[in-house]
Amino acid sequence: MSTENTFRFLRSATGRLAMTYLAIIMLMSIGFSIVFYNTSFHQLGRQIPPQSSVGGGFSPNEFGPDVQSFLQQRIDEGRHALLVRLVWLNILALGAGATVSYYLSRRTLRPIEEAMEAQTQFIGDASHELRTPLTAIRATNEVAMRKPKLNLQDAKQVIKQNTEDVIKLQELSDGLLRLASNTDIPLKLSPIALQEVVAEAMNQVVLLAQAKDITVNDGVANIKALGNKQSLAQVIAILLDNAIKYSEPKATVTLASEVNEKFAYINIRDRGIGIRATDLPYIFKRFYRVDRSRSKDQRDGYGLGLSIADKLVGQMHGEILVTSNPGHGSVFTIKLPIV
Repeated sequence: MSTENTFRFLRSATGRLAMTYLAIIMLMSIGFSIVFYNTSFHQLGRQIPPQSSVGGGFSPNEFGPDVQSFLQQRIDEGRHALLVRLVWLNILALGAGATVSYYLSRRTLRPIEEAMEAQTQFIGDASHELRTPLTAIRATNEVAMRKPKLNLQDAKQVIKQNTEDVIKLQELSDGLLRLASNTDIPLKLSPIALQEVVAEAMNQVVLLAQAKDITVNDGVANIKALGNKQSLAQVIAILLDNAIKYSEPKATVTLASEVNEKFAYINIRDRGIGIRATDLPYIFKRFYRVDRSRSKDQRDGYGLGLSIADKLVGQMHGEILVTSNPGHGSVFTIKLPIV
């Protein structure tokens, strides 16, 4: 690593945090070494007999100068060897501590970096999506203002287009608020009857189904699962909305249920355009939408519905499973723990 890269690393968040961890490790190592050396220094000094004969001690005259010199030499050698070993121990601690500090700093910063990256991406995606209807509103109004005379029919057309774009903005804003709200607040879970929740969700999409002459068959059994009634109804409504949106007129959407010893399942099956295998891993990501050319419905939304549904089901300790066959429809399965 060059000097420039070294300085760049030390100025980075990872480098600064790693140096902090390393400083803590070295302070502990050096402190331990000093305490250990002082204790051992004192113990080595006790090898020389006390210089008083009082109380059973010995007088230095009882030993010849050679013995005194030999003992002192052994003590000095022991202290020197101890000091050398402690120095090497701290050098090893420095090397190992640098590796450990870097690992700890990366592990500490990784969730923060991921959160910041997700936030930046979210802001960028939201800005891009907001720009589209705003640009359309501005273009429509500018074209209308350039006309010397604006008759009643043209004015109504401008108002109609503006209203449609405002509705899109409202849908996008509502979706963003749903994603941002209650992020860290757990849902209140309780036993809920799936039949009641499905009926409530179907009421939310009945007008959309009637507009496309789509039949929704409810085959959900009287099963109780652990969840949040309002949130689960919202999830089912989102999945029904998608099933209706990507189905041909006069098609059929079917709801069914299953249960085993641990989980209850709600299956929502449509006979629509389906989802390609390459799209399946990404459909729950915010703002992700499948190829619009595959849908004859121009009201594609903003790619927030499935992300909201996935988040809510996750808060209920469940998951959403998907199987799809392009051209033959999809099956979304909500998996929830039972009571």
